[in-house]
Amino acid sequence: MSPATAERRSVPSRIAFSTLAFPDATLAAALSAGRRWGYSGVELRLIDGELIDPELPAARRAQVRQTLAAAGLPVVAVDSSIRLTAEDPGPDLRRFLELASDWESPLVRVFGGALAADRAERQEQLRAAARVLEASVPLARRLGVAIGVETHDDFSASSVVAELLALADPQWVGAVWDSHHPYRVGESPADVYANLGRRILLAQVKDARRRPGGDWELVLLGEGEVPVREMLGLLAAGGYRGWISVEWEKRWHPEIAEPQVALPQHLRVLADWMEVKP
Repeated sequence: MSPATAERRSVPSRIAFSTLAFPDATLAAALSAGRRWGYSGVELRLIDGELIDPELPAARRAQVRQTLAAAGLPVVAVDSSIRLTAEDPGPDLRRFLELASDWESPLVRVFGGALAADRAERQEQLRAAARVLEASVPLARRLGVAIGVETHDDFSASSVVAELLALADPQWVGAVWDSHHPYRVGESPADVYANLGRRILLAQVKDARRRPGGDWELVLLGEGEVPVREMLGLLAAGGYRGWISVEWEKRWHPEIAEPQVALPQHLRVLADWMEVKP
């Protein structure tokens, strides 16, 4: 057995990477690299270095589908920039559901968006966001594509995501657990799991550490303070069978390590933490 084969056999199953790590690469090149390093799925955020246009022409959609098929990596999620509290997000959400179906993905990722400080206004925003989700559920059900609200922006706390999910269909609407943002706002992995539990549809992992001024610096997995290992333990203990996705945000933070450094390193650390042996 070659060393490369042995390395692939030691990699945990259902570990994906986000194309956010490849702002300067074609989709085909990103997929080829991820597969070569041992990843078994892909989270689509960038296509050929660009954010996904919900109005992508049919010919371009077909081209992406062919590229994905040739790579042999399943799409674990199609990531939108939709914010549920923005003005009229429904049409784009429906378009993303159709894109995900075209690319045989089970999930569309959305953001919650901004929330008002005023309690009454905030509650109305949550109800309006829930109505957007509920209006999309019939299409989601027909296509077999769920909607995942990420712990991000004013929904960084899982307690806020849980408020919204309590108003939405439990079969077709769930959560995307980003490891960093809940921790950044003071929640522990135990808090997140208690709030979201069985509604978690995707787990995104990244590590970071606080700078002296209070800003956060993204770092290689295990070199920061985000309790990713605890997160993984809770998911495993709770019977989570979904994907773990490495979100290396090179698009937003060009100063961080190149994907050829970061993505293999994340996979090695995940294999160790998840106790996978050759």
